[in-house]
Amino acid sequence: MQLVVQPNGSIRCVYDEQLDLQSLGPMTIQRGSHVEPTADGQWTADLSPVAGPVLGPFALRTAALAAERQWLEEHWLISPDADLARP
Repeated sequence: MQLVVQPNGSIRCVYDEQLDLQSLGPMTIQRGSHVEPTADGQWTADLSPVAGPVLGPFALRTAALAAERQWLEEHWLISPDADLARP
């Protein structure tokens, strides 16, 4: 789990239950994507909540979830241009 500490002291991360995040202070949790099934039983990860692409389709939901996390960590989490108002 990666935690990014901002100069103002706020912390951003892709939510995970490896660490009790509430112990770090008040939290705001916002959706970063929508992992949903398609009409033909495939899966997509729609990252539009963070101005990202739609990834997939994937045969397995776990593959869509892994792609979602990888995209968020590479493009949203450590981006200096990421908007803190978004997840």
